[in-house]
Amino acid sequence: MNYSIIGSGNVGTALARQFANAGIAVGITNSRGPDSLAALVKELGEKIIPQTLSEALKADIVILALPFRAHVAIASATSDWSGKIIVDAMNAYGLAPEELNGQASSDIVAAAFPGAKVVKTLNQLPAKLLAMNPVEKGGRRVMFLASNDAEAAATVAELVEKLGFATISLGKLNAGGALLGMRGPLILQNLIKLT
Repeated sequence: MNYSIIGSGNVGTALARQFANAGIAVGITNSRGPDSLAALVKELGEKIIPQTLSEALKADIVILALPFRAHVAIASATSDWSGKIIVDAMNAYGLAPEELNGQASSDIVAAAFPGAKVVKTLNQLPAKLLAMNPVEKGGRRVMFLASNDAEAAATVAELVEKLGFATISLGKLNAGGALLGMRGPLILQNLIKLT
């Protein structure tokens, strides 16, 4: 299984930091190209691999860590998403509720990536907190996830656990994704699961 992060802003960088800390190799790309990631690689080490977008899209699990509207351009970068797992780590900042047409933002993401299995996770914490050690106060920071595909959810939950978080499943995208949406009750919740 291989991984990539699309986006190197606050969330993408926080996630890259967690991959590096866990010793898991991950590709990372942004709109400025691989050379712009040299400082991040120097800071975090060889497990962080700068890539072009086309290289990053070859990963088994592609993590979207970019502004919400940018997912449309990523989705159009290839016509076949079959077999891919897309992790929606985005939040619909700046979107009016009517733009979502009553849907969870992850349902919109799932529709944009036909054939892919979408898992909503890694989006609920502010980037600064997401970058911190997930082990705290005798437990691990909780990361919620939702998906319409149980196998994809289990695969991503295993990755998130390897990154050091404790996972809690919220069920399907339309219900669980809504709980993790911008106006959902679980956004910005920093919960610790005691071990």
